[in-house]
Amino acid sequence: MTRNEQPMIGESPAFLEVLEQVSKAAAMSRPVLVVGERGSGKELIAERLHFLSPRWDQPLVKLNCAAISESLLESELFGHEAGAFTDATQRRTGRFEAADGGSLFLDELASTTMAVQEKILRVIEYGRFERLGSSRTLQVDVRLIGAANVDLPELAAQGRFRSDLLDRLAFDVITLPPLRARSADILPLAEHFAMRISRELGRSLFAGFSPQAIQQLLSHGWPGNVRELRNVVERAVYRHDEPEEPLDALSFDPFESPWRPGQDGHDAGHEPRLPDLREQPIDLRGYLDNQEKKLAEQALSITRGQKQAAERLGLSYDQFRGILRKHGLTGR
Repeated sequence: MTRNEQPMIGESPAFLEVLEQVSKAAAMSRPVLVVGERGSGKELIAERLHFLSPRWDQPLVKLNCAAISESLLESELFGHEAGAFTDATQRRTGRFEAADGGSLFLDELASTTMAVQEKILRVIEYGRFERLGSSRTLQVDVRLIGAANVDLPELAAQGRFRSDLLDRLAFDVITLPPLRARSADILPLAEHFAMRISRELGRSLFAGFSPQAIQQLLSHGWPGNVRELRNVVERAVYRHDEPEEPLDALSFDPFESPWRPGQDGHDAGHEPRLPDLREQPIDLRGYLDNQEKKLAEQALSITRGQKQAAERLGLSYDQFRGILRKHGLTGR
């Protein structure tokens, strides 16, 4: 498994139900749509569909359609002959040809143009296409696995996606649950990512998460799903300078900083604006407590551990630990 891959880890009913559906669909040499939010693991599901299928020993070719410009996508998919367009100095094999006998995974399928969608439909229906600049028809045997993070039926109803292509792609649709619907999987995944980066850092162990960190992991909404979870956990472990102690500081926003441009209440190059007592009275103790908590959170987010955070605030380690306990920022 490479550094950027997500693991297929989970025991929640929603996750196990998807795996069962994938196992059944894998045996069928029919198009499949994989639908899910960003970071939910659509590419991993496509790999599972391929490697559990009778085509497992044939090519699995992948293409993110949104990563290729509109003018080049057709060439990427179907190939071109030398001289087909400017800069086409030699023949190029497209992704459909490369995937012959195997599977082709097309991510961000909704980003394709109607013209490209029409050609994809023809390949699905007849297995035939022509390279750009050629009149010779090629025949391929490719299982197409499409993926999207948008509502394709809604796009089709708006005339922004071909309904006939959607009908052909949707032999079966595998909809991935977001991580927030897989709460039982959050901690196993977090521990996996934490142990993996601990090994990468040359540490002999991962001491686990504190109760406070566990609560943060379970209460966060995870809009970026498993990919976001991996980043949050790995960032926290890498910043943690006391690996023998449980991890108790998580930063969900790597951009959070007292010096972040454009923050409310701050003007570039000026001191933070204080409350205007002419407008209304304030609770001074409450205001100071709130500012103390915010500064402690910011110090944790921009440093690699509690000792460095304490130094950033001009406090001793014990003083800083006392502030964390006071505001419930630590479970110990």
